[in-house]
Amino acid sequence: MKFLLIPVVVCFIVTLLVTPFVKEFALKIGAVDQPNGRKVHTKVMPRLGGLAIFASFIVGIMLFIPDKTQVWPIVAGGLIIVIIGLLDDIIRLSAGVKFIGQIIASCIPVFSGLTIDFITIPNGNMIHFGFFAIPITVIWIVSITNAINLIDGLDGLAAGVSSIAILTLTLLAISLNYSFTVILLGLILLGSTLGFLVFNFYPAKIFMGDIGSLFLGYMIGVISIMGFTKSAAIFSVIIPIMILAIPIVDTTSAIVRRIIHKTPITNPDKFHLHHCLLRLGFSHRQSVILIYLLSALFSLSAILFTRATIWGASILIGTLLLIVEIIIELTGIISADYRPILNFISGKRNPSSRFRR
Repeated sequence: MKFLLIPVVVCFIVTLLVTPFVKEFALKIGAVDQPNGRKVHTKVMPRLGGLAIFASFIVGIMLFIPDKTQVWPIVAGGLIIVIIGLLDDIIRLSAGVKFIGQIIASCIPVFSGLTIDFITIPNGNMIHFGFFAIPITVIWIVSITNAINLIDGLDGLAAGVSSIAILTLTLLAISLNYSFTVILLGLILLGSTLGFLVFNFYPAKIFMGDIGSLFLGYMIGVISIMGFTKSAAIFSVIIPIMILAIPIVDTTSAIVRRIIHKTPITNPDKFHLHHCLLRLGFSHRQSVILIYLLSALFSLSAILFTRATIWGASILIGTLLLIVEIIIELTGIISADYRPILNFISGKRNPSSRFRR
C-alpha cells in the first residue's frame, strides 16, 4: 500500500510545481475565460490548467508504468484530446470539430483492443456484440468525455468529481484484482488531478479549461472499462455507470431539456445541476460540496454493489434510481414543471401540462 501511494504523491507534487507556470503561460498567450451571462465567475481567468494535469500524467507514465507499450494507444488518444482542448481554449472550435476529434481519439485505444465484445447475463447466457462492440465502446468513451466537460461549471467541480470517480475506480481495480497497469493509471491520474484541485477549488486561481475536462473525461471513460476488456458480467457494466451517475444524469438531463424546449443539443445554457443548485439558494462553495457528496454517495453505492447479492443489488439500483428522480425533480434540471413524484407525495397536480424553464 505504501508503494501505491508513491505515484499519487509524485504526480501531486509535479502538478503543484507545473500549474503556476501554466497559469503564466495562459495569461501570456491570452487563453483566458471571459465572464458573460452564462458564466458564474465575474473576472477574467486563465484556463489552460488541464495542461498541468496532462504534463503530470505523462511524467507519471514515464516513471511508473513498466511496460509502456500497453498504454501508448491510450496516451496517443489522450494527446489528440489535449490538442483539441488546447485549440478550443485558445481559438474556440465548433462543437462538430470537437466531436469528430473525440471520436478519432477514442478510436485509437478501441482499435488497439479496448472493446467489450460480450456481456454475461445472470442466467449464464452471453450477449455478443460482434461488430457493434467497437461503436458501443467509442460511444461510452465519448459520452463520458463530454459528461465531465459539461459538469465543469463551478470552481473545483470537475476536478473534484473526477477525483472521486478516479479514486473509486482505482479502489475497485485493487479489490477486484484488475491488471496492475489499470491501477497505476488510476493512481497517476488521481495524483495529477488532486494537485490541480489545490489551485482550482473555490476561489479558483486557474480553470482547467476544455483541455482539462476533456482529458479527464476521456481517461475516466477509458479506465472505467479497462478492467473488463473483451467480456464482462452485466452487473460489472453497471458499476462505472453508478460511479459516474452525477455527470451522466447532468448530461442526459441537458439533452432531454433541450429536446423538450426545441433548442439545439449543442447550445449552452444555465440549467445544469450546478446552476440549479445556485438558483435554489446554495452558495458557490456549498453547491460544489453538495455535488461532491452526491458523487461520493453513488461511488460508495458502487462499492457496496460489488459485494451485494442479486436481490441486494437490485434493491440498491432501485433506491439509487429513486434518488436520481428526486434530485431531478427538486432541482428542476429538466423543467420546473417536471415533478411527478413530488406532486404525488404532496397531493398536487401539475400546474401546467406544458414544460417550462
